[in-house]
Amino acid sequence: MLGLELVDWIVIVIYLLGITFIGLWAVKKVRSSASFFIGDRKFGKVMMAFFMFGSGTHSEQAVSVAAKTYSNGASGIWYQWLWLFVTPFFWLIAPFFRRMRAVTTGDYFEIRYGRSVSGLYAAMGILPLTIALGVMLKGSGAIVEAVSGGAIGSNLAIIAMTVIFLIYGIAGGLSAAIATNFVQGLLTVVLSFLILPFALDKVGGMGGLRESISDSHMLSLVSPGEITLFYIVIIAFNALVGWVTMPETMANCAAGKTEMEGRTGVTVGIFGKRICTIAWMLTGLCAVVMYTQLADPDLAYGKMARDLLPDIAPGLMGLFIACMLASVMSTCDSLMVVASALFTENLYKKFFVVGKPDKHYTLVGRIASALVVILGIFVAFNLESVVEGLEFYWMVSALMGIAFWAGLFWRRATAAGAWAATLTGLVAFIFTSTIPLGEYVLWDFNAHFADKLPAFMLWDDKLYLPWQMIIYLSAGFVVMVVVSLFTKRVPAEDLDRFYACLRTPIGPDEPETQPFTLPAGVEPAERRTLIDHPDFEIPRPTLVGIGGFLAAWLGVGLLIGAVYWIIQG
Repeated sequence: MLGLELVDWIVIVIYLLGITFIGLWAVKKVRSSASFFIGDRKFGKVMMAFFMFGSGTHSEQAVSVAAKTYSNGASGIWYQWLWLFVTPFFWLIAPFFRRMRAVTTGDYFEIRYGRSVSGLYAAMGILPLTIALGVMLKGSGAIVEAVSGGAIGSNLAIIAMTVIFLIYGIAGGLSAAIATNFVQGLLTVVLSFLILPFALDKVGGMGGLRESISDSHMLSLVSPGEITLFYIVIIAFNALVGWVTMPETMANCAAGKTEMEGRTGVTVGIFGKRICTIAWMLTGLCAVVMYTQLADPDLAYGKMARDLLPDIAPGLMGLFIACMLASVMSTCDSLMVVASALFTENLYKKFFVVGKPDKHYTLVGRIASALVVILGIFVAFNLESVVEGLEFYWMVSALMGIAFWAGLFWRRATAAGAWAATLTGLVAFIFTSTIPLGEYVLWDFNAHFADKLPAFMLWDDKLYLPWQMIIYLSAGFVVMVVVSLFTKRVPAEDLDRFYACLRTPIGPDEPETQPFTLPAGVEPAERRTLIDHPDFEIPRPTLVGIGGFLAAWLGVGLLIGAVYWIIQG
């Protein structure tokens, strides 16, 4: 039966019917376009943590980490742990998103810089979302193809998955995404650890694993190969720059009742993902021992499932596929809603059709959701590899982060500076990349300039990924500062409203307002900045902020220590 037993199909069908029922049940919560896009901000810490974990953890990541570990060794864990060192900063930044009282990050750019920059962000934001959808669908399709022994093609699997999450995602919006993510988050944990104990048993436990891998670099978190300490530091910084402008960040931080729900949910959910990443890396190391030569490392995770699970117990293959579907669908439905919110709220509603009833914009949001997913499928069908798509997503996501961070803390940042920084970063990124068009190559930086660069900037005779990030980030930040200093300031009254909202905490049962608007009767909090200068708005940290920040760093240290102990013995 397409490479699976009857009991496996029964498990898969039960999951699909159950998750569709939960998603459609959430439709009754959609009473307006705001509830469709942001879920009425009624969720507590537990639901927000599962939402962050479910929307941020997906099977494509297991594929990429296992594939990179198979090729590079334990240092492949950094393909997802690149976020590890920025996790403590999530605790600090999450409250700002809730205090914006906004629906999308595009609202931030509109109030801070003006409508033109908001439109630029919406266009730039939809691009990485479609890429992310494509990467996830391709990674999941690769797993299904591998576990079915090729009986179910990758493209067929992608289409089948898409149909399911489209049904409840278009109907229920973010409420459906958060409701289903609770179940899908639990199944994602199962997915992460289901193969590992059987794989370790196959290779003789950790002791047998260490003895079977002769190259000591394969058991090092920082190897002399591609993923060095320099690589980790630069990619982590790029991740911090880009995380704030990932369109899904607003929903992850601002769908809770208050800012504490957002910051707790984000931090706890992300640490859950870090733990799952350890299992993916160890599974990849087991694949190194089990398979001497794999033509496509992307298939390692799925091949191990097919080779190990059927002999353990009936239905385990079905459970594995159900968990895999849960992990990708929980993210795809969230990204779909966020992308439709960007289009509807920050492009369609502001530039094309103004002043229509709220029901009209909810309908447009649902149509936009479907169109974004179609674009994601197109990307999935054309990606050469999951790792390649993931790297592209990292870089594109960071391009507008420069304007975000500058506008958040520096009053002198201007709209012209935001445009110039974003376009400069984009040009630098394109210039240092290879741009294919079907079978043709429109531009190849390495073909023209790689032989002229110093050796320390190259890896495998190509521009080293961290150096590419340094180039476009440095260019963007320099241009942001220079252009802002020589262009007209944003009106002081607009900035006063903006920063007053950001420093005023969310009150209990605070009513919904327009973006960056305090509820009637709420006075702005006192301005208390770290730097006593009228142009800087870096708030003085609170005890809660400092305590959570330090606790998160302690968690980071414990995770790294645990992984080092596990692989070194």
